Amino acid sequence: MKIVIIGTAHPLRGGLAAYNERLAYAFQEAGDEVEIYSFSLQYPGFLFPGKTQYTTEPAPKGLKIHSKINSVNPLNWWSVGNEISKLKPDIVIVKFWLPFMGPCFGTILRRIRKNRHSRIISIIDNIIPHEKRFGDRPFAKYFVKPVDAFIVMSRSVEEDMKKFVGDQPVRFIPHPIYDNYGLPLEMSESRKKLKLDPEGKYLLFFGFIRDYKGLDLLLDAMADERIRKMGIKAIVAGEYYSDSKPYDEQIERLGIKDLLVLHTDFIPDSEVAPYFGAADMVVQPYKTATQSGISQMAYHFEKPMLVTNVGGLPEIVPNGKAGYVTEPNANEIADSIIDFYQNSKKETFEAFVKEEKKKFAWETMVNGIKELAKI
Repeated sequence: MKIVIIGTAHPLRGGLAAYNERLAYAFQEAGDEVEIYSFSLQYPGFLFPGKTQYTTEPAPKGLKIHSKINSVNPLNWWSVGNEISKLKPDIVIVKFWLPFMGPCFGTILRRIRKNRHSRIISIIDNIIPHEKRFGDRPFAKYFVKPVDAFIVMSRSVEEDMKKFVGDQPVRFIPHPIYDNYGLPLEMSESRKKLKLDPEGKYLLFFGFIRDYKGLDLLLDAMADERIRKMGIKAIVAGEYYSDSKPYDEQIERLGIKDLLVLHTDFIPDSEVAPYFGAADMVVQPYKTATQSGISQMAYHFEKPMLVTNVGGLPEIVPNGKAGYVTEPNANEIADSIIDFYQNSKKETFEAFVKEEKKKFAWETMVNGIKELAKI
């Protein structure tokens, strides 16, 4: 089949690009022809919270990526939509994560529909964003109208979609595993690379730091005197996408700087593996969530997880099997961390994670998209 994926890709960076590129490879592995239409301008500079939108990593091999979409230029939306329409792809896939993109994507998709051939499938990260902005609802409604069918990766988003769709089908397929960050590394090798104590106890908070991800809850948990006595430390690895000052002040106030390993710059794809390899457990103390690519990275690297009872996180991390599901408060998070080390849960959880990860194959996502395209 001829497939077009619309969305972020190299040289843009981050989880969205990683997802689209990995999905493209999965279609190629199934024998399909794939092209990605990415952005020449994804966000105006004043809307982007990080230091740069671009990666210094080499382009993914064997993928055809066109950097053509300008998210704020309506004339561009028409021209890109017309160009894709003329290609007559069998399936057009667009990953939707932010209503700001609704006018751009919605217009492109309306132009594509003019060919009366392409089936349009959207993979919805969030239909209602974590951080709300003016225009969210009308922009999201404009986007969904030309889409033939939707895939959601959590039940909470499936519920949210009921407020936006008409008779278009919505199917739940869990987020596949991010297996494009290299093979798991031995703990000793990972800790050597990161210059960590080979015998230490390390948790990992990974990814862009945004307020809804609850780093402040983990910092409060780390101030628990039991954690200090046990010599537990937390690696915080990822770039601030919100103001770093409140976190710096919190660390100072709690007196926990010596319990933290702060690597608060963007972590390139080629440097991800040692962070997961060095950790005993991955902690996601989110205050709100739908699903999280970090969980699927943890599955790939075969690491237990601590997640909070929000959104679709408990669907992916069975409590007491792959790790812990706690309420989003520091006391419960601290109690679970203590239980993990006191009761030596690491090996038991890791064994379950190694089996559970088999459920999250990219082939399942590819087959689900193709089945929806037939409806």
